[in-house]
Amino acid sequence: MKYIKYFAVGIFFGIVMTKSEAISWYRIFEMFRFESFHMYGIIGTAVILGAIVTALIKKVHMKNVGGQEIKFNPKNMSIPRYLFGGIIFGLGWAMTGACPGPLFTLVGHGILSIWIVIISAVVGTYVYGALRSKLPH
Repeated sequence: MKYIKYFAVGIFFGIVMTKSEAISWYRIFEMFRFESFHMYGIIGTAVILGAIVTALIKKVHMKNVGGQEIKFNPKNMSIPRYLFGGIIFGLGWAMTGACPGPLFTLVGHGILSIWIVIISAVVGTYVYGALRSKLPH
């Protein structure tokens, strides 16, 4: 019963992803072909909202559900690292036609073949974790 709030947020997220058409393969295809602003508008809105919420969390010293203050650690913003990671991310997104965010929303819509993408993402994350110490960071 204590996880009902997370379940409700997940359902809300799924509804937003569905209504905004962010789970549509056709919308993603249009984005990668620069034929429509729709997905760029969704992504831009998310970035702006994320920046506002992050600034608000820092300003009011917001606490997490456990009562601890939320802290942000500084990041090493090396360009090659993020460029390479972004290219891999974008290629995976373009090949599957699905952003990682709404993958489980697609499962909820009955697109069971998306499990291949989910399992591949988990395996890829595991392989990265296993090889992380050997990779240049």
